[in-house]
Amino acid sequence: MAVLGILAVNIAGFAGPIDTTDSPALAPTATAGHVSLASEAGFAFVFLVFEGKMRALFSLLFGASMLLFIQRAMAGGRDGAALQLRRLLWLGAFGYLHYLLLWWGDILFDYAVCGLLALALCRLSPRALVIAGVGGFVAWHLWGALDSWRDVMAEEHVRHGTASAAEHAIVARDLAAAHWRIARDLAQARLGFGAQIVAKWRLAPYWPLLVTLYTLGETLPLMLLGMALQATGFFNGGFSSGGWPRRRLLAVAGGGLALGLAWALAVLCWAWQRHFPPLAMPYVLTYWAGPEHLAMALGLAALLVLGAPRLLASRLGLRLAAAGRMAFTNYIATSVVMCGVFYGWGLGLEGRVGLAGQMALVLAGWALMLAWSRPWLAHFRQGPLEWAWRSLAQRRMLRFRA
Repeated sequence: MAVLGILAVNIAGFAGPIDTTDSPALAPTATAGHVSLASEAGFAFVFLVFEGKMRALFSLLFGASMLLFIQRAMAGGRDGAALQLRRLLWLGAFGYLHYLLLWWGDILFDYAVCGLLALALCRLSPRALVIAGVGGFVAWHLWGALDSWRDVMAEEHVRHGTASAAEHAIVARDLAAAHWRIARDLAQARLGFGAQIVAKWRLAPYWPLLVTLYTLGETLPLMLLGMALQATGFFNGGFSSGGWPRRRLLAVAGGGLALGLAWALAVLCWAWQRHFPPLAMPYVLTYWAGPEHLAMALGLAALLVLGAPRLLASRLGLRLAAAGRMAFTNYIATSVVMCGVFYGWGLGLEGRVGLAGQMALVLAGWALMLAWSRPWLAHFRQGPLEWAWRSLAQRRMLRFRA
């Protein structure tokens, strides 16, 4: 579910350029900053349903899977921490190659670095993991919200006609910088395959590391919370007596979704009334909406745990499970397909596809992931990239065919 939802958010990044993922007002299809009601409504829908929630859910699951992997390795008499260390180092290599060869929006490198930090803390008690996770998450987002206040207010004062000369200068400078980046990204996206690689290597070789530093205060705390949930049996709810009781899962699902949705609606109301101000929206998406990302991710996780036994008895559930077992392969395959649609070495549609076209591509991507994953796993033990990753981490060629 998380990897499907991430495509609904990432599609704007593929359709590009980078800055346009934060606000429809910066999209190349907008005229002099004017955005159609349909575009704003589409952006609002993605914000409300997918933005931040899928990434947070994926981060929780990544932390849980790290601890689960270590536990299973130790149960088999192996050094789980050492194996996990090698897995994360190889994941970082895959992530950097994903960025260099395909797409600027890679998250694998980020997860590898944050995973290494989480690995150093995996022996903490569940209580300590929760304290560290919640404390780090709140501190990071509060700091970001306060630090961004001046720039957000400058744009607000310009909108109301009450800005000082200094505030006008700040807004003019930042808007000019955004439009310069958009023009640069469009030009780079229209290059051939090899030329794009050279441009990334020459102009932004450290981009994945910068992304990691920019998101560290969200990703690492969520991984720690995922570890705590795994250690306390959260993900076993509905499957075994050692899991969380149903009433507790219902409370988390109801409370998380209700609180998260209320916060998301409040933020969305503020942003929509201002037509998604282009300078404020990066801060809104990164910091101000942080609490609803966490609340709704927890609510969704609890809801999925509750519904998993019945869902897995259905054809759709079996296809979702297969797509999830191949999340790594599906994630990279999505980049190959979407970059082929939008980049110059493919169809070259970067900056030319509106919301309707983007959503059609999301539905097509979902259909492809659900269609091919289960038949593949009927013949092979895992996805091709999962197999390569595990073989490299274990330093031996693992069995591939089922």
